[in-house]
Amino acid sequence: MAIRVAATLKIPDLIAQGECHPDRLASDSGVDPGSLLRLMRHLATAGILTERPSGGFELTDRGETLRSDHPAGLRPWPDTTGALGRSDLAFFGLLETVRTGQPAYEGVFGRPFWDDLSETPELGDSFDTLMASERGRAADEIAEALAWTSVSTVVDVGGGTGSQLARIVKGNPHLRGVLVDLPATAAAAGRHFVEEDVASQCSTAAGSFFEPLPPDADLYLLSFILHDWSDTAAARILRRCADAVARNGRVVIVEHVLDDSQTGRRITGMDMRMMTTFGGRERALSEYAALAETTGLKVVQAQRIPSGASVIECAPAT
Repeated sequence: MAIRVAATLKIPDLIAQGECHPDRLASDSGVDPGSLLRLMRHLATAGILTERPSGGFELTDRGETLRSDHPAGLRPWPDTTGALGRSDLAFFGLLETVRTGQPAYEGVFGRPFWDDLSETPELGDSFDTLMASERGRAADEIAEALAWTSVSTVVDVGGGTGSQLARIVKGNPHLRGVLVDLPATAAAAGRHFVEEDVASQCSTAAGSFFEPLPPDADLYLLSFILHDWSDTAAARILRRCADAVARNGRVVIVEHVLDDSQTGRRITGMDMRMMTTFGGRERALSEYAALAETTGLKVVQAQRIPSGASVIECAPAT
């Protein structure tokens, strides 16, 4: 929690800008000086800060990763005023989740995660920003993993603010892309397409992926979507893709897949977040294949990309 509070207050940013004394840092961040000093002394024992003999503080190499401009992009994750940092506080209800099998988020915050985002715009914006960063990093790997020569239209299902689709079409000028997401997010994607000069290739369709999707595209892309949902809800999303895809088209799932090499702390930690926040889960390839089969799809190819996620290609079973 000390690290989360420092990230939320952007203390590493202020130190990187040259401010190092706790009193001035407290003034700049609008907090109690004595409490901040005690927090920073604890962060020094945690390897985030180093305390100078003069009373000031410096960032360690580990602390540097919490700067907003650090390329690792870690700071938004623990920020408790953002969607994902806030969601981690639902772990206080983990016991109830383990007892009941139901996500703890609603019990902790009074409403489900997705309702919280839709009714609190700043939370929704923080989630969209973080997902744009994550998908942007994966987009080039996804684009390289798939064969696009036979694809003329791609539908990015739950595509967020458009960073992923924009990068894919930039590398494939023949493609036309359609992004499906809820109205506010789809509107942000439309603005992003204009900024990235791909508006002639990309359009948006505001709506839910539980409803019918734009039909007859060659490829429907579900990038880090299904793990947010229970098996029942994930099957509904896949069914919408199966109903819409062209006869010779593909439905592509991008997710971290549980197998013997992926059972470490990162993937199991994400699985805990899915369970506690959304009621979703990380899955093995066999589980994705079983989900696909229930919706009239079959897995025809799966490959690991450099970031560790897997690209799972599905085709209509008949």
